[in-house]
Amino acid sequence: MIEFVLKPKPPFRLDLAAWTIRRRPENVIDHWDGSVYRRVLPFKEEVALVEVTQRSSGMHPRLLIQVNCDNESPELRSVASAAVERLLGIRVDMQGFYEFAAGKPKLGPLASRFRGMKPPRFLTGFECLVNAIACQQFSLAAGIQILNRFSETFGRSFQSSDTGYFAFPRPKDLIQVHEEELREIGFSRQKAAALLDLARLERTGEFKLWQLQKVSDEAAVAELCRLHGVGRWTAEYALLRGLGRLHVFPGDDVGARNNLCRWLGLSEQLDYEKVARVLKRWKHFGGLIYFHLLLEKLAAGGHLATSADPVARDR
Repeated sequence: MIEFVLKPKPPFRLDLAAWTIRRRPENVIDHWDGSVYRRVLPFKEEVALVEVTQRSSGMHPRLLIQVNCDNESPELRSVASAAVERLLGIRVDMQGFYEFAAGKPKLGPLASRFRGMKPPRFLTGFECLVNAIACQQFSLAAGIQILNRFSETFGRSFQSSDTGYFAFPRPKDLIQVHEEELREIGFSRQKAAALLDLARLERTGEFKLWQLQKVSDEAAVAELCRLHGVGRWTAEYALLRGLGRLHVFPGDDVGARNNLCRWLGLSEQLDYEKVARVLKRWKHFGGLIYFHLLLEKLAAGGHLATSADPVARDR
């Protein structure tokens, strides 16, 4: 086992970070048992189980990282460290958001309630876009179930004690997969075709989400919409959860719009243009509001700890 410590930018709460990446309690890819976040990482021809535990909080948060794999190379430690930083957003500095939110009647209490959350990013651009495609025109709960079956069927597994954990499939894991196999686990014909086309483009290097890192939002959305099965919502979702553009609130996201209406106490339904108008006063932080409202919905469902600090003491 490889073991090391990472130091997130304070403040940091592992429970909030874990829930923001996993989104639903049914998620079998991003595991959270109330104290440990677990994720399987493909590494060369092997897989590794990464376990993350918060050991201290306050102004000096510390995360204990344990990596279980037969290959204990220094390279694996580097890969695991980069994955944790990305998935849990531990290097994101939230100070500007907290300063902006302070004293504001709606945003201030929301930011304070979930202080220590960090905006996550999917591990790869492929995983980000597959997540978006799976959830198109479905509830999040239904989309997560399809993603679970996708990983359990085509992802590589790691066995720990009596529990099996699954990695998210890579493009190369789908070389021999046919549309009908994807349809059997819940993808429509159109989504299955889009997913396999995306995997092919990733394998050949014709498309990588990170290639859009430096272009404008408009140019990135236009480029993404050229992909089979990708529309405005999927593109904006990728900007936020893949490229980390924290000002982007995917305005076509029905669940997010409902969360926004609930938070603001609005009786009218919001469309894309109305979402933009409502968020104009907080335009630099639309994505962070999106994540905070997701946590608020999870809290209402009883999934989050009520304590403002889940780490009882520094250890």
